[in-house]
Amino acid sequence: QVQLVEFGGGLVQAGGSLRLSCAASGLAFKRYAMGWFRQAPGKDREFVGVIGWDSSTTYADSVKGRFTISRDDPQNMAFLQMSSLKPEDTAVYYCASSTGRRPVVFYEYTLWGQGTPVTVSS
Repeated sequence: QVQLVEFGGGLVQAGGSLRLSCAASGLAFKRYAMGWFRQAPGKDREFVGVIGWDSSTTYADSVKGRFTISRDDPQNMAFLQMSSLKPEDTAVYYCASSTGRRPVVFYEYTLWGQGTPVTVSS
């Protein structure tokens, strides 16, 4: 079964850290760019960052310097390490896969996980 499953979300205080994981199955993981998006209540889905098949990365300005994306190809896993979290980071976080190099728009991603919620309290 081809799927992405995110986990690791939860409640954290402002200034804290959280690590999200994305487990992939059924696809040639090392060939895909893995992106992270988030959607806060009442808002559009927002690009967070992406890691290419070559482990190069691109981040949204809002998270640059605070979030880090990595991947473990043998384990078919991608990770989003979030630090210095702010209340405005509260959202459901999604991982997604793309055959593009490092796309920043949601429509270039073909497979999505179900999302994991992150709540940052002030």
